[in-house]
Amino acid sequence: MALQVVWFKRDLRLHDHRPLVEAALRGPVLPLYVAEPELWQRPDSSARQWSFCCEALQELRQELAGLGQPLVVRVGEVVAVLEAAHRRHGIAALWSHQETGNLWTYGRDRRVAAWARDRGIPWRECTSFGVIRGLKERRGWARAWEVRMGEPLLAAPDALPPLAGVQPRELPAASDLGLAADPCPGRQPGGRRAGLELLDGFLQQRGRGYHHQLSSPLTAFEACSRLSPHLAWGTLSLGEVVQRTRSRRAALAERPATATAGWPRALDAFLSRLHWHCHFIQKLESQPSIEILELHPATRGLRCTDPGRLAAWSHGRTGVPFVDACMRALRASGWINFRMRAMLLSFASHHLWIDWRDSGLHLARQFVDYEPGIHWSQCQMQSGTTGINTIRIYNPIKQGLDHDPEGLFLARWLPELAGVPAVWRHEPWRMDPATQEASGCCIGRDYPAPIVEVAAAAREARERLWGLRRQPGFGAAADAIQARHGSRRSGLPPSGRGGRRRRQRIGDGQLELDLGMLLSPGQETDRRSSATPREALHVPLPEAAESS
Repeated sequence: MALQVVWFKRDLRLHDHRPLVEAALRGPVLPLYVAEPELWQRPDSSARQWSFCCEALQELRQELAGLGQPLVVRVGEVVAVLEAAHRRHGIAALWSHQETGNLWTYGRDRRVAAWARDRGIPWRECTSFGVIRGLKERRGWARAWEVRMGEPLLAAPDALPPLAGVQPRELPAASDLGLAADPCPGRQPGGRRAGLELLDGFLQQRGRGYHHQLSSPLTAFEACSRLSPHLAWGTLSLGEVVQRTRSRRAALAERPATATAGWPRALDAFLSRLHWHCHFIQKLESQPSIEILELHPATRGLRCTDPGRLAAWSHGRTGVPFVDACMRALRASGWINFRMRAMLLSFASHHLWIDWRDSGLHLARQFVDYEPGIHWSQCQMQSGTTGINTIRIYNPIKQGLDHDPEGLFLARWLPELAGVPAVWRHEPWRMDPATQEASGCCIGRDYPAPIVEVAAAAREARERLWGLRRQPGFGAAADAIQARHGSRRSGLPPSGRGGRRRRQRIGDGQLELDLGMLLSPGQETDRRSSATPREALHVPLPEAAESS
């Protein structure tokens, strides 16, 4: 029987895992995870992410051992690991899920594809989300997503025959991968059991107020699903989350409306976020350069990062309380709700005029649920570089007053402001000196003065961005971007007469995503036989990305 290697990447589960199921039908399976030091040393990786991943791997190893063959772990470069396995055991086929990752993983996958092709080994990649590889244009994409999400979920194999002479080996520590210490006391635990508990709790109890509680950091930590890291690392499949949610929605429809108040709208809102999750990842799949290059050419070279401003923003020391509190909460927990993510990016891009790649890398490291497709699309959207989305410059003072009117969130994460009267907490610099002394918070001593004047910085950014949009040729380039990446469900029109105004009003920028990050359900591709769209684009490989 020929050896089937199942390469686990960001799909750390047994349930609904098509590569594992298909491989087990064809011969003995070597379940493989390769901890890649070079990947983990990239500037968008962090120890908090590895800690979550490691916990998921430990649980996966136990589950695979229960089937007969534990997870085999190797540290190193994937091609070298595969070559060693092939020389010792002989590999008949390589199986994995497709990955829409960062440019480094894209380059690595191309090297794996070349290795497999040279050895005559078929590499079978299965989709795990609603992302379509090789997509030419978006017409019909939403219908295809619905079909994929409705596919039957796959049970794990009943058993896997043990492989003689293959040592499983231990998982490396974060320091072994070159990762710096990264305290994150509020990080969510990894593993499928934790993900299922979250899903059950959300669908049965916590989710009733989701649709009107997801925007405030006071309520979002409890009201949001918190499933994003489990989808990002694949301890749950997107298909099972969609189907479980729809089953719950159908069951509630059979009960009296008085007993289900709030639930239908909440679950409908959640399902729409699951759909949009794949919509954003599809953008990176279709155009990998989104990670490093502005979508609209007129916005390239727009910003130059001030290192002092970047450091103050990264550490929650801008002097704008709601921004600082959100950043400190994120640093401590590895998660924050979508509106606050958007506000943090908006403030960095517009008020501080920081390049979105610099702010984006810091946030990527903070997010346990970092999903490149969603993250880099959002970085460009919130910084105004797509050319097709509404320019949204969040007022952080108004956001704070809207979503934390009593300043309770501020008091928790900014202890230096805890003694400040609630009326001044969002703008403590407006207190007179006597009130500052009485509150125990002197601006410039106990808490920094604002790094910028909020209204003036927003006004200057707005003028710059709208000045670009008024340039000749801007609209034509924006229409080409919309044709390639826009959702056909949104009904966005081409520019034409009044099109620019409609494009500002309608579009992705008005989404309220709960799910920060994720992955791809059920169709196979073989990279030996055809080039992927990512290959066909001839985007720079990671080496080029480093110098750009």
